[in-house]
Amino acid sequence: MSQYNLDERCAACARTKGTWEPQPVRSIPDTVWTDRDIQTAIAAWDFGRASRLIRERAGLRQEDMASMAGLSQGFLSMLEAGSRRLTNLDKVARFLDGIGTPDALLAPPFREQGTYDVSVPAQIGWSPVDVPPGVTEATDLNQLAAQAAVQSLNFASDIAQSNVSEVELEGIEAVLAGIAGDYVHAPLHRIFTDLVSTRDHLFGLLSGRQPLGQTRKLLLLAGTSSLLLAHASQNLGDEDAAVAQLQTAWTLAEQSDHNDLRAWVKGTAALIAEWSSRRQAAIDYTRQAALLSPGGETRIRIAAIEARAAARIGDRRTAMDAIEELKRARDRHGTPDALTRFGGLLTFPEAKQHYYIGGTFALLGEHRLAEQHAATAIELYESGPPEQRSYGDEALARLDIATARITAGEIEGAGEHLRPVLDLPADQRIRQLGDAVQSVARLLEQPRFARSPVARELAEAARGYQAIDTRTKVLAP
Repeated sequence: MSQYNLDERCAACARTKGTWEPQPVRSIPDTVWTDRDIQTAIAAWDFGRASRLIRERAGLRQEDMASMAGLSQGFLSMLEAGSRRLTNLDKVARFLDGIGTPDALLAPPFREQGTYDVSVPAQIGWSPVDVPPGVTEATDLNQLAAQAAVQSLNFASDIAQSNVSEVELEGIEAVLAGIAGDYVHAPLHRIFTDLVSTRDHLFGLLSGRQPLGQTRKLLLLAGTSSLLLAHASQNLGDEDAAVAQLQTAWTLAEQSDHNDLRAWVKGTAALIAEWSSRRQAAIDYTRQAALLSPGGETRIRIAAIEARAAARIGDRRTAMDAIEELKRARDRHGTPDALTRFGGLLTFPEAKQHYYIGGTFALLGEHRLAEQHAATAIELYESGPPEQRSYGDEALARLDIATARITAGEIEGAGEHLRPVLDLPADQRIRQLGDAVQSVARLLEQPRFARSPVARELAEAARGYQAIDTRTKVLAP
């Protein structure tokens, strides 16, 4: 019979129409149990070798042995071949009892009059069995060793149990990678609902039990989902919700002891602070993140955020130092970390780098350089893959160019870049766009443009610009 046939009959017999009657199973002669190799195999819990030796000494067929042991012939075949093991205590007991193993060869847990009780509590934290007083003879120590071996196997089996498979973990990673990739170009309401669903699934798994390695991976995935929810909350204009999500992500980073996640959380905290009134705090966060960052795109991102945050408070020297650090980090070609491998929002490609540098120069009032970098960012986004085109970054880069053109008095050129922003679908108008468009509107309302019909038209359209409204049912599935 094939080792993969788990039936009690061979394939040919299974196809016959007659009723199959099992043959009487032969018993194992007492002399077999005196064989030293068999005794050694049983003592070592090598039941595959023990079975093979017993059959050879007793002249039994594999089918006979399987029937006596209460196993399928296919499983016994794999057991004897070494590709399967027998470690479950109940199955071990049935195997030994079924083949009639003498009591003298049994480990204490399987003897009818066992000396020790080896019941193992289901939860971790159980206390070892007390050693009976007066255990000094070799026989007693052998019994204690056998008992300890069974306890260890039971404990190992217990902690190896998991409520999640490696296949499921890979599936969740793929889902998060898909969300991170979609984030830069898909409507925010779909991203938000998908993230909440994924996060809830991860929290549910973490409430169960799995080996430590899987727990750490789940903590990283859950922390990443909370990090993405922080970005989504910020894009909705809800800073309190964004901070709460970041606090959760930081706790999960601490629990998993994961520096990559810590660096991303600190960097995102800086990003949120930069868009708020706490702009000095943003610089502090970037410096904390830099100490945690492994390099690569994560380090580039941190430097870019620091440059823009410094520019917002008029600190040109710090801003320029940060841009130089960005360039150095880019030249070092760091490897992807645990988060950048998800792609999408969790990367910092060249187009995004130019957008940030352009925004830094725009805040410093150096509009020629701002327009140069913003135009490069737009060109890279337009020529790149559609799925990597960030509508938010591209729109903000266009507003930097519009600002530069208005400053130079080129109203027509400003309109060329402002109109695509005004035409964005409502579900793509993140809150940062609302603030930036209003800044452009104020520039267009300067007295020097009072006689320009184009300036008045653009200013009126910009004043009526509505960012995404969180009070509507836009977040409904």
